[in-house]
Amino acid sequence: MEDLRFNGLTNWLEVSGGALEHNIALFRRLLNPGTALLAVVKANAYGHGLEQVAGVCVSSGVEMLGVHTAGEVVALRRMGVGVPIMVMGYLTPQQIADAIDPEVHVLLSSYQVLEALAARGRALGASLPVHVKVDTGTHRQGVDPGEAAKLAAAAHGAGLTVAGVATHFANIEDTTDHSYAYLQLERFRGAVTAVQEQVGRVRWVHAACSAAALLFREADFGMVRVGISLYGHWPSKETHLSWLLEHGRDGVKLEPALSWRARVGQVKKVEAGAPIGYGLTYRPTRTTLIAVLPVGYAEGYPRALSSRSRVLLRGRAAPVVGRVCMNIFMVDVTDIPDVRDGDVATLIGADGDERITAEELAENAGTINYEILSRLSPTLSRVVVK
Repeated sequence: MEDLRFNGLTNWLEVSGGALEHNIALFRRLLNPGTALLAVVKANAYGHGLEQVAGVCVSSGVEMLGVHTAGEVVALRRMGVGVPIMVMGYLTPQQIADAIDPEVHVLLSSYQVLEALAARGRALGASLPVHVKVDTGTHRQGVDPGEAAKLAAAAHGAGLTVAGVATHFANIEDTTDHSYAYLQLERFRGAVTAVQEQVGRVRWVHAACSAAALLFREADFGMVRVGISLYGHWPSKETHLSWLLEHGRDGVKLEPALSWRARVGQVKKVEAGAPIGYGLTYRPTRTTLIAVLPVGYAEGYPRALSSRSRVLLRGRAAPVVGRVCMNIFMVDVTDIPDVRDGDVATLIGADGDERITAEELAENAGTINYEILSRLSPTLSRVVVK
Protein backbone atom coordinates (compact mmCIF):
# COMPACT_ATOMS: atom_id res chain seq x y z
CA MET A 1 0.00 0.00 0.00
CA GLU A 2 1.34 3.41 -0.95
CA ASP A 3 2.33 5.69 1.92
CA LEU A 4 -0.40 8.33 2.28
CA ARG A 5 2.30 10.97 2.84
CA PHE A 6 3.09 10.74 -0.88
CA ASN A 7 -0.44 11.68 -1.94
CA GLY A 8 -0.35 14.91 -3.85
CA LEU A 9 3.38 14.66 -4.63
CA THR A 10 4.62 14.42 -8.20
CA ASN A 11 8.15 13.45 -7.14
CA TRP A 12 9.84 12.91 -3.81
CA LEU A 13 12.76 11.39 -1.91
CA GLU A 14 12.34 8.57 0.58
CA VAL A 15 15.02 8.50 3.28
CA SER A 16 15.35 5.23 5.17
CA GLY A 17 15.89 5.84 8.86
CA GLY A 18 16.68 2.16 9.26
CA ALA A 19 19.45 2.32 6.67
CA LEU A 20 21.04 5.31 8.41
CA GLU A 21 20.88 3.50 11.76
CA HIS A 22 22.39 0.38 10.17
CA ASN A 23 25.32 2.34 8.73
CA ILE A 24 26.01 4.12 12.01
CA ALA A 25 25.99 0.78 13.84
CA LEU A 26 28.33 -0.68 11.21
CA PHE A 27 30.92 2.01 11.88
CA ARG A 28 30.57 1.54 15.62
CA ARG A 29 31.60 -2.10 15.06
CA LEU A 30 34.48 -1.23 12.73
CA LEU A 31 36.07 1.59 14.72
CA ASN A 32 38.48 1.12 17.59
CA PRO A 33 36.64 1.08 20.94
CA GLY A 34 35.99 4.56 22.26
CA THR A 35 36.36 6.30 18.87
CA ALA A 36 33.78 9.06 18.51
CA LEU A 37 31.65 9.44 15.39
CA LEU A 38 31.07 12.76 13.63
CA ALA A 39 28.20 12.50 11.15
CA VAL A 40 28.82 14.82 8.19
CA VAL A 41 25.49 16.43 7.28
CA LYS A 42 26.76 19.26 5.09
CA ALA A 43 25.25 19.92 1.64
CA ASN A 44 21.74 19.23 2.96
CA ALA A 45 22.99 15.91 4.35
CA TYR A 46 24.40 14.91 0.96
CA GLY A 47 21.02 15.67 -0.55
CA HIS A 48 19.10 13.48 1.91
CA GLY A 49 17.72 16.39 3.95
CA LEU A 50 19.46 18.07 6.87
CA GLU A 51 16.50 17.93 9.23
CA GLN A 52 15.60 14.34 8.38
CA VAL A 53 19.12 12.95 8.71
CA ALA A 54 20.26 14.97 11.73
CA GLY A 55 17.33 13.70 13.77
CA VAL A 56 18.19 10.08 13.06
CA CYS A 57 21.90 10.66 13.75
CA VAL A 58 21.28 12.32 17.10
CA SER A 59 18.87 9.62 18.21
CA SER A 60 21.48 7.05 17.17
CA GLY A 61 24.04 8.60 19.50
CA VAL A 62 26.61 10.26 17.25
CA GLU A 63 28.93 12.52 19.21
CA MET A 64 29.02 15.44 16.78
CA LEU A 65 27.46 16.75 13.55
CA GLY A 66 29.63 18.22 10.81
CA VAL A 67 28.52 21.06 8.50
CA HIS A 68 30.21 23.46 6.11
CA THR A 69 28.36 26.76 6.52
CA ALA A 70 26.99 29.13 9.13
CA GLY A 71 23.54 28.72 7.58
CA GLU A 72 23.64 25.01 8.36
CA VAL A 73 24.52 25.81 11.97
CA VAL A 74 21.50 28.09 12.20
CA ALA A 75 19.24 25.42 10.70
CA LEU A 76 20.43 22.80 13.20
CA ARG A 77 20.02 25.25 16.06
CA ARG A 78 16.39 25.83 15.01
CA MET A 79 15.91 22.06 15.19
CA GLY A 80 17.26 22.05 18.74
CA VAL A 81 19.89 19.36 18.17
CA GLY A 82 21.50 18.25 21.40
CA VAL A 83 25.03 17.47 20.22
CA PRO A 84 27.96 19.74 19.34
CA ILE A 85 28.23 20.99 15.77
CA MET A 86 31.48 21.39 13.84
CA VAL A 87 31.76 23.99 11.07
CA MET A 88 34.33 22.85 8.55
CA GLY A 89 34.12 25.72 6.03
CA TYR A 90 35.26 29.34 5.93
CA LEU A 91 33.31 31.82 8.07
CA THR A 92 33.16 35.59 7.74
CA PRO A 93 33.38 37.73 10.89
CA GLN A 94 29.66 38.55 10.57
CA GLN A 95 28.76 34.87 10.31
CA ILE A 96 30.82 34.15 13.39
CA ALA A 97 29.04 36.91 15.28
CA ASP A 98 25.63 35.63 14.17
CA ALA A 99 25.98 31.85 14.42
CA ILE A 100 28.81 30.70 16.67
CA ASP A 101 28.32 29.78 20.33
CA PRO A 102 30.20 27.56 22.81
CA GLU A 103 28.55 24.40 21.44
CA VAL A 104 29.79 25.10 17.91
CA HIS A 105 33.29 23.90 17.11
CA VAL A 106 35.15 25.66 14.31
CA LEU A 107 37.81 24.11 12.10
CA LEU A 108 40.48 26.80 12.37
CA SER A 109 42.61 27.45 9.30
CA SER A 110 43.62 31.14 9.47
CA TYR A 111 44.55 33.94 11.84
CA GLN A 112 41.77 36.15 10.47
CA VAL A 113 39.13 33.64 11.56
CA LEU A 114 40.97 33.26 14.88
CA GLU A 115 40.64 36.98 15.56
CA ALA A 116 36.92 37.01 14.75
CA LEU A 117 36.33 33.98 17.00
CA ALA A 118 38.27 35.59 19.83
CA ALA A 119 36.10 38.72 19.53
CA ARG A 120 32.96 36.57 19.58
CA GLY A 121 34.21 34.71 22.64
CA ARG A 122 34.85 37.96 24.49
CA ALA A 123 31.36 39.18 23.60
CA LEU A 124 29.84 35.96 24.99
CA GLY A 125 32.17 35.73 27.95
CA ALA A 126 33.06 32.20 26.84
CA SER A 127 36.01 30.25 25.49
CA LEU A 128 34.97 28.99 22.07
CA PRO A 129 36.24 25.58 20.91
CA VAL A 130 38.44 25.37 17.82
CA HIS A 131 40.15 22.53 15.97
CA VAL A 132 43.46 23.40 14.31
CA LYS A 133 43.28 22.31 10.67
CA VAL A 134 46.59 20.90 9.45
CA ASP A 135 47.23 20.75 5.71
CA THR A 136 49.27 17.57 5.40
CA GLY A 137 49.21 17.46 1.62
CA THR A 138 45.81 18.36 0.19
CA HIS A 139 46.87 21.99 -0.25
CA ARG A 140 43.53 23.63 0.37
CA GLN A 141 42.27 24.67 3.85
CA GLY A 142 44.65 24.52 6.77
CA VAL A 143 48.17 25.44 7.86
CA ASP A 144 51.38 23.55 7.18
CA PRO A 145 52.33 20.97 9.83
CA GLY A 146 55.19 23.18 11.02
CA GLU A 147 52.75 26.07 11.57
CA ALA A 148 50.13 24.11 13.52
CA ALA A 149 51.66 24.58 16.99
CA LYS A 150 52.03 28.33 16.40
CA LEU A 151 48.37 28.66 15.35
CA ALA A 152 47.29 26.60 18.37
CA ALA A 153 49.33 28.79 20.72
CA ALA A 154 47.84 31.94 19.20
CA ALA A 155 44.32 30.53 19.63
CA HIS A 156 45.02 29.58 23.25
CA GLY A 157 46.53 33.00 23.91
CA ALA A 158 43.43 34.67 22.45
CA GLY A 159 41.17 32.90 24.93
CA LEU A 160 39.96 30.12 22.66
CA THR A 161 39.87 26.45 23.65
CA VAL A 162 42.00 24.26 21.39
CA ALA A 163 39.63 21.30 21.46
CA GLY A 164 41.00 19.42 18.48
CA VAL A 165 43.52 18.91 15.71
CA ALA A 166 42.40 17.70 12.28
CA THR A 167 43.56 16.92 8.78
CA HIS A 168 42.05 15.55 5.57
CA PHE A 169 43.34 12.94 3.13
CA ALA A 170 44.09 13.96 -0.45
CA ASN A 171 44.34 10.65 -2.27
CA ILE A 172 42.60 7.90 -0.39
CA GLU A 173 39.57 7.25 -2.59
CA ASP A 174 41.03 7.35 -6.11
CA THR A 175 43.66 4.65 -5.72
CA THR A 176 44.53 1.35 -4.07
CA ASP A 177 48.05 2.69 -3.42
CA HIS A 178 47.79 4.46 -0.09
CA SER A 179 51.43 5.48 0.30
CA TYR A 180 50.50 9.18 0.10
CA ALA A 181 47.85 8.72 2.78
CA TYR A 182 50.41 7.11 5.08
CA LEU A 183 52.79 10.00 4.40
CA GLN A 184 50.00 12.39 5.43
CA LEU A 185 49.42 10.36 8.60
CA GLU A 186 53.09 10.66 9.48
CA ARG A 187 53.01 14.42 9.00
CA PHE A 188 49.80 14.67 11.00
CA ARG A 189 51.17 12.74 13.98
CA GLY A 190 54.11 15.13 14.12
CA ALA A 191 51.79 18.15 14.05
CA VAL A 192 49.56 16.69 16.78
CA THR A 193 52.57 16.12 19.00
CA ALA A 194 53.77 19.68 18.44
CA VAL A 195 50.33 21.15 19.18
CA GLN A 196 49.95 19.17 22.40
CA GLU A 197 53.42 20.15 23.54
CA GLN A 198 52.33 23.75 23.08
CA VAL A 199 48.81 23.78 24.58
CA GLY A 200 48.42 20.46 26.39
CA ARG A 201 46.30 17.45 25.51
CA VAL A 202 43.44 18.06 23.07
CA ARG A 203 40.27 16.01 23.21
CA TRP A 204 39.47 15.55 19.53
CA VAL A 205 42.13 14.33 17.09
CA HIS A 206 40.63 13.39 13.74
CA ALA A 207 41.77 12.61 10.22
CA ALA A 208 39.52 9.87 8.86
CA CYS A 209 36.85 10.42 6.23
CA SER A 210 34.56 7.56 5.16
CA ALA A 211 37.27 5.79 3.15
CA ALA A 212 39.81 5.95 5.98
CA ALA A 213 37.19 4.95 8.53
CA LEU A 214 36.52 1.85 6.43
CA LEU A 215 40.14 0.96 5.68
CA PHE A 216 42.58 2.30 8.29
CA ARG A 217 42.25 1.69 12.02
CA GLU A 218 45.47 3.67 12.55
CA ALA A 219 43.56 6.74 11.35
CA ASP A 220 40.81 6.45 13.97
CA PHE A 221 42.54 8.62 16.60
CA GLY A 222 39.80 10.04 18.85
CA MET A 223 37.11 10.67 16.24
CA VAL A 224 36.25 9.93 12.60
CA ARG A 225 34.18 11.99 10.19
CA VAL A 226 31.80 9.81 8.19
CA GLY A 227 30.10 11.39 5.18
CA ILE A 228 29.20 9.46 2.02
CA SER A 229 29.19 6.07 3.76
CA LEU A 230 26.81 7.29 6.45
CA TYR A 231 24.30 7.36 3.58
CA GLY A 232 25.16 3.82 2.48
CA HIS A 233 27.67 4.36 -0.33
CA TRP A 234 31.26 3.29 -0.86
CA PRO A 235 33.35 6.40 -1.54
CA SER A 236 34.68 4.80 -4.73
CA LYS A 237 35.24 1.50 -6.50
CA GLU A 238 38.88 1.74 -5.43
CA THR A 239 37.91 1.99 -1.76
CA HIS A 240 35.75 -1.12 -2.07
CA LEU A 241 38.54 -2.95 -3.92
CA SER A 242 41.02 -1.94 -1.21
CA TRP A 243 38.70 -3.48 1.37
CA LEU A 244 38.45 -6.71 -0.63
CA LEU A 245 42.21 -6.88 -1.17
CA GLU A 246 42.78 -6.47 2.57
CA HIS A 247 40.03 -8.76 3.86
CA GLY A 248 39.52 -11.20 1.01
CA ARG A 249 35.75 -10.94 1.30
CA ASP A 250 33.12 -8.26 1.49
CA GLY A 251 32.09 -8.30 5.14
CA VAL A 252 30.71 -4.75 5.04
CA LYS A 253 27.19 -4.13 3.80
CA LEU A 254 26.41 -0.45 3.51
CA GLU A 255 22.70 0.28 3.11
CA PRO A 256 21.79 3.11 0.69
CA ALA A 257 19.35 5.37 2.50
CA LEU A 258 17.79 7.28 -0.38
CA SER A 259 15.18 6.44 -3.00
CA TRP A 260 13.88 8.90 -5.60
CA ARG A 261 10.37 8.47 -7.02
CA ALA A 262 8.32 10.37 -9.59
CA ARG A 263 4.82 9.93 -10.95
CA VAL A 264 4.16 9.49 -14.64
CA GLY A 265 2.58 12.73 -15.84
CA GLN A 266 1.43 11.49 -19.24
CA VAL A 267 1.67 8.46 -21.51
CA LYS A 268 1.58 9.10 -25.25
CA LYS A 269 2.25 7.41 -28.58
CA VAL A 270 5.05 8.60 -30.85
CA GLU A 271 5.27 7.33 -34.42
CA ALA A 272 8.45 5.81 -35.82
CA GLY A 273 10.87 8.51 -36.95
CA ALA A 274 9.14 11.35 -35.05
CA PRO A 275 11.57 13.37 -32.90
CA ILE A 276 11.31 13.32 -29.09
CA GLY A 277 12.38 16.34 -27.04
CA TYR A 278 14.58 19.38 -27.55
CA GLY A 279 17.06 19.37 -30.40
CA LEU A 280 15.25 16.51 -32.14
CA THR A 281 18.05 14.28 -30.83
CA TYR A 282 16.06 11.03 -30.53
CA ARG A 283 13.86 9.39 -33.18
CA PRO A 284 12.41 5.97 -32.39
CA THR A 285 12.65 3.26 -35.04
CA ARG A 286 9.21 1.91 -34.16
CA THR A 287 5.91 3.23 -32.90
CA THR A 288 6.73 3.99 -29.29
CA LEU A 289 4.92 4.67 -26.05
CA ILE A 290 6.65 7.29 -23.93
CA ALA A 291 6.01 8.27 -20.33
CA VAL A 292 6.61 11.89 -19.40
CA LEU A 293 8.09 12.38 -15.92
CA PRO A 294 7.85 15.75 -14.11
CA VAL A 295 11.55 15.82 -13.16
CA GLY A 296 14.57 17.42 -14.79
CA TYR A 297 17.94 18.96 -14.19
CA ALA A 298 16.42 21.67 -11.97
CA GLU A 299 15.49 18.87 -9.55
CA GLY A 300 18.95 17.34 -9.83
CA TYR A 301 18.55 14.79 -12.64
CA PRO A 302 21.60 15.61 -14.79
CA ARG A 303 21.18 16.70 -18.40
CA ALA A 304 24.18 14.44 -19.10
CA LEU A 305 21.78 11.48 -18.65
CA SER A 306 19.92 12.39 -21.85
CA SER A 307 19.35 9.07 -23.68
CA ARG A 308 21.93 7.53 -21.31
CA SER A 309 19.95 6.30 -18.33
CA ARG A 310 16.86 4.39 -17.23
CA VAL A 311 14.12 4.42 -14.62
CA LEU A 312 12.10 1.56 -13.16
CA LEU A 313 8.36 1.19 -13.72
CA ARG A 314 6.37 -1.82 -12.57
CA GLY A 315 9.66 -3.53 -11.74
CA ARG A 316 11.07 -3.14 -15.24
CA ALA A 317 13.59 -0.80 -16.84
CA ALA A 318 12.45 2.06 -19.08
CA PRO A 319 15.24 3.87 -20.98
CA VAL A 320 15.50 7.66 -20.99
CA VAL A 321 14.90 8.99 -24.51
CA GLY A 322 15.72 12.47 -25.75
CA ARG A 323 17.17 15.32 -23.77
CA VAL A 324 16.57 15.79 -20.08
CA CYS A 325 14.79 19.15 -19.77
CA MET A 326 14.69 21.59 -16.88
CA ASN A 327 11.67 19.95 -15.23
CA ILE A 328 10.77 17.04 -17.52
CA PHE A 329 12.27 13.97 -19.13
CA MET A 330 10.83 11.12 -21.15
CA VAL A 331 11.22 7.34 -21.00
CA ASP A 332 10.30 4.56 -23.40
CA VAL A 333 7.62 2.29 -21.88
CA THR A 334 6.64 0.44 -25.03
CA ASP A 335 7.67 -2.92 -23.55
CA ILE A 336 6.13 -2.35 -20.12
CA PRO A 337 2.43 -3.28 -20.09
CA ASP A 338 -0.29 -1.02 -18.74
CA VAL A 339 1.74 2.03 -17.69
CA ARG A 340 -0.70 4.78 -16.77
CA ASP A 341 -0.71 8.40 -15.67
CA GLY A 342 0.07 8.56 -11.96
CA ASP A 343 2.17 5.38 -11.88
CA VAL A 344 5.30 5.70 -9.74
CA ALA A 345 8.69 5.52 -11.42
CA THR A 346 11.91 4.91 -9.50
CA LEU A 347 14.87 7.10 -10.47
CA ILE A 348 17.12 5.89 -7.62
CA GLY A 349 16.30 2.87 -5.50
CA ALA A 350 14.59 -0.49 -5.82
CA ASP A 351 11.42 -1.59 -7.57
CA GLY A 352 10.85 -5.31 -7.26
CA ASP A 353 14.07 -7.18 -8.05
CA GLU A 354 15.54 -4.27 -9.99
CA ARG A 355 17.60 -1.43 -8.51
CA ILE A 356 19.08 1.81 -9.82
CA THR A 357 21.94 3.20 -7.76
CA ALA A 358 23.43 6.66 -7.44
CA GLU A 359 26.63 5.04 -8.68
CA GLU A 360 24.91 3.93 -11.91
CA LEU A 361 23.64 7.46 -12.56
CA ALA A 362 27.06 8.89 -11.75
CA GLU A 363 28.85 6.57 -14.16
CA ASN A 364 26.39 7.35 -16.96
CA ALA A 365 26.68 11.09 -16.29
CA GLY A 366 30.48 11.06 -16.06
CA THR A 367 30.64 12.12 -12.42
CA ILE A 368 30.69 10.64 -8.89
CA ASN A 369 27.99 9.50 -6.49
CA TYR A 370 28.74 12.46 -4.19
CA GLU A 371 27.63 14.90 -6.90
CA ILE A 372 24.50 13.00 -7.88
CA LEU A 373 23.30 12.99 -4.26
CA SER A 374 24.38 16.43 -3.09
CA ARG A 375 22.83 18.19 -6.09
CA LEU A 376 19.33 16.86 -5.43
CA SER A 377 17.22 19.98 -5.21
CA PRO A 378 16.29 21.26 -1.73
CA THR A 379 12.78 21.81 -3.15
CA LEU A 380 12.15 18.06 -3.39
CA SER A 381 9.95 16.65 -0.63
CA ARG A 382 11.90 14.34 1.69
CA VAL A 383 10.12 11.76 3.82
CA VAL A 384 11.74 9.48 6.41
CA VAL A 385 10.50 5.92 5.92
CA LYS A 386 11.06 2.75 7.90
